Amino acid sequence: MRTFIVVVTLALFALVAPAHAPAQAQSFPTRPITLIVPFPPGGSTDLAARLMADKMGQALGQPVVVENMGGAGGSIAVGRLARAAPDGYTIDIGQWDTHVGGIIYNITYDLQTDFAPIGLISVNPQLLLAPKAFPADDMKALVAWMKAHPGDAKFVNQNATAQVGGLLLQKLTGTQMLFVPYKGAGPAMVDLISGQVDLLLVQGAVALPQVRAGTIKALVNLSSQRSASMPDIPSADEAGVPGFYMLGWFGFFAPKGTPPDVISKLNGAMVQALADPALRKKLADFGLDVAAPEQQTPQGFAAFHKAEVEKWWPIIKAAGIRGE
Repeated sequence: MRTFIVVVTLALFALVAPAHAPAQAQSFPTRPITLIVPFPPGGSTDLAARLMADKMGQALGQPVVVENMGGAGGSIAVGRLARAAPDGYTIDIGQWDTHVGGIIYNITYDLQTDFAPIGLISVNPQLLLAPKAFPADDMKALVAWMKAHPGDAKFVNQNATAQVGGLLLQKLTGTQMLFVPYKGAGPAMVDLISGQVDLLLVQGAVALPQVRAGTIKALVNLSSQRSASMPDIPSADEAGVPGFYMLGWFGFFAPKGTPPDVISKLNGAMVQALADPALRKKLADFGLDVAAPEQQTPQGFAAFHKAEVEKWWPIIKAAGIRGE
């Protein structure tokens, strides 16, 4: 009789246990999720994070709480994500500077293996800007001016993106510029408007208000095609500098080892948020183009990130760029 009871009990447990496991997975999340923003409040990264956090929180049934953590080009914040528990309750909004250009810093994590891609949110056009009174109004005129005045163009060097972009421009056009160090795009924008520097490379989201106000001019969108959010700015191909491509982007990462079903749930909330017409319009107003559907998947974002690393790391290493 005892043997019979044990057998029945084990049989019932075998039936119940598999059903119970998915139920636990389906319960995620049961508490708030922390979204790390690796820069101070107020920038385009913070803006995109807060827009996404609000919508994703509604879809997940739990608040997505934004936590800003600046310092060392975002590498401090990314390090925190690398050390976080792989349970889906801590994620970050990554970008080129943090998850590709981050190798210029003395990091203790591996940007290729220590993170699980959740999905690509947006591709963010990078613009090359000049003061309103600068003698060149387009790229052909700029290249001609730089060749006539070698080394005179004062190019703002405020981060890894700018430095690598400037080096690429020199290589493609056979020109030389004077790289002027700045601590951020904000101070650089002030000096660009006043004409103290000549060229600034930043995400369109940072520059569009000034471009639309006519206080500065956008010479080129560093892409092979025009952006839907700023269709009046010519692409690099149209401007006569093919290959001058350097997209910014935003995407969500989790720590490596985060369960696939949790990644899937986070991704589903992200995709649902990006399908909202009101949110898409807000992103477009700030110069951010929503990623293509195939890039919004974890697999698509992983392939995108891999391609970015393979393209830019050799350039960064060959130039010997190091973060301060």
